Amino acid sequence: MTRRLIWFSIGLLALAFGVAGIVLPLVPTTPFLLAAAFAFARSSPDLHDWLVSHPHLGPSLRHWNEHGAISRRTKFSAAALMAGTFVLSMYLGVPQLVLALQVIAMLGVGAFILSRPHGPREEA
Repeated sequence: MTRRLIWFSIGLLALAFGVAGIVLPLVPTTPFLLAAAFAFARSSPDLHDWLVSHPHLGPSLRHWNEHGAISRRTKFSAAALMAGTFVLSMYLGVPQLVLALQVIAMLGVGAFILSRPHGPREEA
């Protein structure tokens, strides 16, 4: 297989996961869309341009590319999902070592997400 075909396949798979994340609560959307845009930039400029200019999928990609920004809504959703996942893990009786690892990982991810700017329209 050529590199272009491999990147194209990765882009399609990432796009499928990103679109699934729109309707599935525990599947993230934006990281998969970022991966799809990255892969399409290396394999299909037309698909990359379509994805970045898409009215629903494109804004978060453009804000990340231009400003390294994550919207308030996305930050809130990520924090709520991480907290919910931790509470569910406690409820299910996950071992304490796993809970401790979850806390460490979620604090790191949460700190990164919350440290990003909100975006050009939300700065004020």
